[in-house]
Amino acid sequence: MDLRDEIVSAYADDAVYAGIVAYLRAPSDETLGALSRNTRNQIDRYHLDGDLLCYNIDKFDAPRVVVPNDDDLRARIIHEFHDSPMGAHLGREKTFAAVSRDFFWSHLYKWVRKWVRTCETCQRVKPSKSSQAPLRPLPIATEAWRSVSMDFIFGLPPDAEGRTGVLVFVDRYTKMVHLIPVSDTVTAAETAAHFVDCVFRHHGLPESIVSDRDPRFTSAFWSSLFQLLGTKLSMSTAAHPETDGQTERVNRVLEDVLRSYATSFASWSSFLPLAEFALNNAEHASTGLTPFFANNARHPRVPALIAVGRNCRCCP
Repeated sequence: MDLRDEIVSAYADDAVYAGIVAYLRAPSDETLGALSRNTRNQIDRYHLDGDLLCYNIDKFDAPRVVVPNDDDLRARIIHEFHDSPMGAHLGREKTFAAVSRDFFWSHLYKWVRKWVRTCETCQRVKPSKSSQAPLRPLPIATEAWRSVSMDFIFGLPPDAEGRTGVLVFVDRYTKMVHLIPVSDTVTAAETAAHFVDCVFRHHGLPESIVSDRDPRFTSAFWSSLFQLLGTKLSMSTAAHPETDGQTERVNRVLEDVLRSYATSFASWSSFLPLAEFALNNAEHASTGLTPFFANNARHPRVPALIAVGRNCRCCP
């Protein structure tokens, strides 16, 4: 039985939602009177999408699929958003934000909190500890991909191609990340080529690069980049030889995410695209948005949403 059919079938065993479904299918004083006063007061927040019950938190928000009181069913959904590679064990708040974007049930936050607290992988992969140097204030980013942070993670186990590092680009405005596996001997020219392939072709050229790399490396990066772009124009671009801490935070989270993926950490590079998706689909504390939504004004479709066979965000 697929996810949608399981949800619909379980409504009959949920006293509250069975009554709501009965009313929505055949509105009458009798079916309305069978509901509790609290449920009657909220009945206009519910609607049926075929045989699937949906709930609006408020009239301006997208409807969520209502999940009935079935422990196995709810656990299956939380597992999808937390334990799967696209969930990446990102923690309580981010997991709750992801699940509640598409699904609804009473005390959902408590469910997520208990799930994450008892997750063996989360207990094993402790948050990385690091001492961070004082950060210099940088100009506040005011536009997507106008200012980009660039950094590297090195010291990972060699992957199948001998790469031991990750090149990390972060948009300082929307917090979107792009991750590229690299060797520990990566050059400025190779970094520029990765930038063109993973950043420039999607977002264009930033006005500034924030990096704590050697200024000579950053200068060589810009020279290589302009050469790849085939331009002879004289451009005024800023290269800040310091950091605002954004890539450092991404680096710490990314290392934990990669450890959560595989029994053999040496396979980390094969999970990098899923790690990038997980980070970009997670709500960011400083913006209240996911980087994906901040860039595209929509949330990506995920397997759980496709599995219920509906496009919740387009329903009235």
